Amino acid sequence: MTYRTKLTCVAVLLYAAAFSAPAEEAPLKDQAAKALGRAVTFYRHKVAAHGGYVYRYSSDLAKREGEGKVGLDTVWVEPPGTPAVGMAYVEAYERLKEAAGPGAAEARAALLEAARAAGECLVRGQLRSGGWAGSIEFAPKTRAGHAYRVDTPPKPGGKKQRNVSTFDDDKSQSAIRFLVRLDQTLAFKDERVHEAVTFALESVLKAQYPNGAWGQGWEEFPDPAKYPVKRAGYPQSWPRTYPGGRYWLYYTFNDNAVADTIETLLLASQVYGERRYRQAALKAGEFILLAQMPDPQPAWAQQYDYDMRPVWARKFEPPAISGAESQGLLRTLMRLYVETGDRKFLAAVPPAIAYFRRSLLGDGRLARFYELRTNKPLYFTRKYELTYDDSDVPTHYSFKVSSGLDGLSRQCDKLAAMSPEQLAQLRRPSADRPQAKAPEAQVRKAIAAMDERGAWVEEGKLRYHGADDDTRRVIESTTFIRNITLLARYLAGR
Repeated sequence: MTYRTKLTCVAVLLYAAAFSAPAEEAPLKDQAAKALGRAVTFYRHKVAAHGGYVYRYSSDLAKREGEGKVGLDTVWVEPPGTPAVGMAYVEAYERLKEAAGPGAAEARAALLEAARAAGECLVRGQLRSGGWAGSIEFAPKTRAGHAYRVDTPPKPGGKKQRNVSTFDDDKSQSAIRFLVRLDQTLAFKDERVHEAVTFALESVLKAQYPNGAWGQGWEEFPDPAKYPVKRAGYPQSWPRTYPGGRYWLYYTFNDNAVADTIETLLLASQVYGERRYRQAALKAGEFILLAQMPDPQPAWAQQYDYDMRPVWARKFEPPAISGAESQGLLRTLMRLYVETGDRKFLAAVPPAIAYFRRSLLGDGRLARFYELRTNKPLYFTRKYELTYDDSDVPTHYSFKVSSGLDGLSRQCDKLAAMSPEQLAQLRRPSADRPQAKAPEAQVRKAIAAMDERGAWVEEGKLRYHGADDDTRRVIESTTFIRNITLLARYLAGR
């Protein structure tokens, strides 16, 4: 073989190798940007209905559910429904403002379009009372039963429409927070969004009782003259069986409603520079202090009557000290201390922690309910009979909760030792605080888990489609929110 022949053979082999070798993998940032754009486009155009979302879907999108089985004309407000998905869009968009590359630009455009659609969905679901219910209905016949602001009111004497806005489970609060952030992102230029969120915030202020509390919901606003400000105390007696009644109008801490409302108002105050929103949040903090029970149980009940005595709510929520809501309130008091530097908020924390340490159950958890004065743990049977026995409790509700006392105590001690300058650093908006960079391994895992549509499908069941439903693969809004947040953090370099 001549030298020239050898060179020719080598060239042919190199040429063949070049075309048979696998293509070089695109840089991870390019992959992440493309994956983010695909995921958002899929969720917006294939999953969304009327711009809104529910909790989970069958993998083929034929079945949908929030807290119940729903069709294409119902979207959910309660997280992880429409406001939670919308907030994920807005926050991802803001993170990507300085991200480079055509993939990032396409992802930003998809995020903003999806956020606008979710905002419009909530505008169309706002009630005339100013807030939101758990879901929004778009089918004309069903929709006619709800007092949506954008719709024409019924004629006088017509059928009564549902107009109860709710704080329960972060419904109205999450909607307001998302619309506040969307309004800010849009430079306050979208008149429909700005008007809706302003109306909602004004309604929240009007719904606040004189002592700083809120009920679970509102349709009308309280007359301040009818609700004198009092400090919490123990009732002389209380009914041992459920009395019924309109408990949702009473002052409530149930499901961290006050904590969620405080965070919402503080965000609105920060974005709009409106002092009244901050003042209302601090007034709610004053209510928390007023509601702390005296010794021997210096903690909190789930709800109080207008004389500031613990009172029944639902048939499995008796007048009692709550191990769950009280821990949430301790976090809120520390949040208010950071916000204000006023030590009265921090001073209420150690007595409650000490009391709960004395009240721990044998397994290290806390009871959801402790009997007033005696401090005995309270439970219910499956027939909803009040008992001290935990052997036959209903399974839909947590009658025992985990203890976060050690972490709460450490946080309290840490805050107490901080200087005013250190507290001021904690008051910086969360988006401005240093964050750990998104781990590349998690980013690669999220990208690899996407299917060809841009969907994250996982093993799971639909909760509300009956025991015979054969769905085993689902799409979860919670997973979608987590993954697009991860990808956006990575692209933003944090």
